[in-house]
Amino acid sequence: MSNLDKYKHAFVETFQVEEGDLSELSYQDIEAWDSVGHMALMAELEDIFEVELDIDDIIDFSSFETGKTILKKYDVEVK
Repeated sequence: MSNLDKYKHAFVETFQVEEGDLSELSYQDIEAWDSVGHMALMAELEDIFEVELDIDDIIDFSSFETGKTILKKYDVEVK
């Protein structure tokens, strides 16, 4: 499974959304992506990619697309 597939899967499983809706998805766009859902997603991504996200990066993680850029800082290429 590619990093992109893992990344998408984390969103789909955490928020119960369709994969086709991910590219435009942003924090609080859907009810499930509230503060609790956000932390669940962060924990899932940390587990999947074996990284520990900095608190500033967790706060800045505001959309599906932004997350890809943030993960690059941890040597995780999501393409």
